[in-house]
Amino acid sequence: MKHFFIIVNEQKDIGLHVTNKIKKILDDQHCIYQIKVTNDSYQTTGNYMEGSVIPDDTECILVLGGDGTLLQAARDTFHKEIPMLGVNLGRIGYLADIEKSGIDAALEALIEDRFQIESRMMIHGKIIRNQEVIESSNALNDIVIARFSSLRILNYNIYVNGMLLKSYTADGIIISTPTGSTAYNMSAGGPIVDPKASLMVLTPICPHTFITRSIVLSADDVIEVKIGPGREGQDQEVEASYDGRHKIILKTGDSMQITKSKETLRIIKLNQVSFLETLHEKMSES
Repeated sequence: MKHFFIIVNEQKDIGLHVTNKIKKILDDQHCIYQIKVTNDSYQTTGNYMEGSVIPDDTECILVLGGDGTLLQAARDTFHKEIPMLGVNLGRIGYLADIEKSGIDAALEALIEDRFQIESRMMIHGKIIRNQEVIESSNALNDIVIARFSSLRILNYNIYVNGMLLKSYTADGIIISTPTGSTAYNMSAGGPIVDPKASLMVLTPICPHTFITRSIVLSADDVIEVKIGPGREGQDQEVEASYDGRHKIILKTGDSMQITKSKETLRIIKLNQVSFLETLHEKMSES
């Protein structure tokens, strides 16, 4: 492997010290690379990077930052089908496989083609209004539907394969992939899932009921979240987000259909540490 594209969050790599270290190693090994410097607004403002800026002969995308940087990079580049490796410059970093202390060994392994590639499941959400699809996108971690600019709780119905599963009164709902199970889903009390699994997890956010359990569904199921009327029949407005970034407003009568995406994200794995070992280490740090 000799051709790299590097995405750097300059607010995580202060002074670009890590980036410069990587540049020197790649230069010494006569590798070819391009660098895209971003910041935290890359994750929040919708100013996404165009995948077209990545050369077609790129063999690996290196992402320097936290999980948020990697998530946005994944959204922008998954259609290129280029393997991605994250270098954790954030706090916990479940998605990034490499810590700063392991950069030298990681680059050596990449250049010598000593790695494995995992395919991570993504989900696809499309928003339906008046029987027309008005928005659709993919998510690596989760799709979240939550209350918008109001303290009122939400009323929504969950359908699976066309059958009503449950009606909820809650702050919202998380539809998570296995990769995203350690993100918002975990914070909301949902189960932690091996990221190589193929399934979807439904976790209500602060439901107003004694039954608060998550529901684990097959990756082949079709989930539909239908927004109902609010208190006293008033219209509701809610916010749907893909991986916490790309956001759109839904109203009473709208629905979102979530399925397994046809696309996957290719993640490079360099070490033989199991998911459970990594989970133990990360939970010990938090």
